[in-house]
Amino acid sequence: MNLSEINLNDINLQEAGDWPLAGKLVLAVMVIVVVLGAGYYFFTSDQLVQLETVTNEEQKLREEFVQKQRVAANLEAFRAQLAQMEADLDAMLRQLPTGTEMPDLLDDVSNTGKKNGLDFELFKPEAEQPRDFYAAKPITIRAKATYHQFGSFVSGVAALPRIVTLENVTLAAVGAAASKSGKPAAGVKNETVDIQATLQTYRYMDEGSAPARATPRKGAGAAKK
Repeated sequence: MNLSEINLNDINLQEAGDWPLAGKLVLAVMVIVVVLGAGYYFFTSDQLVQLETVTNEEQKLREEFVQKQRVAANLEAFRAQLAQMEADLDAMLRQLPTGTEMPDLLDDVSNTGKKNGLDFELFKPEAEQPRDFYAAKPITIRAKATYHQFGSFVSGVAALPRIVTLENVTLAAVGAAASKSGKPAAGVKNETVDIQATLQTYRYMDEGSAPARATPRKGAGAAKK
């Protein structure tokens, strides 16, 4: 029997037992291919997808394990670093006055200015500005002093045990244009200047505490007449 002469329409599977060996082998191969294809489609393909998912999950778990292993290996260093950060934060919080300490801080700032020769025309604590766990307390000042006196005032404020920052400084020689550089021209360190600036103090807010309103300071809330 010549396989090339076989017409597929003439094939009768019921007579497969009478086929020659070559025909039986071809039929067997076709059956095996169909079975394997069906098995792959219904079983193996799903298992391959699951295998890929499990492989990706394994890779992710390996990466997490490596990261956690690094943390565990440096756990003591992390604990020491955390303790140092907590100590630094505690030290900074101690530099923030509470509500009852704020009036004393305002007096310290005012007295520092007077001690260094500043002639205040205005010393006005503004309303507090709440920020996370603390509140900023701006103080608007206008004063007259020499450059040297103002520099000494800034140094004195920086030396206070509480945090006080200086912002928005404007210096103007009497009868001259204003300068925001804060640097005097050569030979005028002893010249009297008009000073406008904002001092920023900070208050630690305990849980449940509310920002305090601006309160006038005796003898410092208004300009001299």
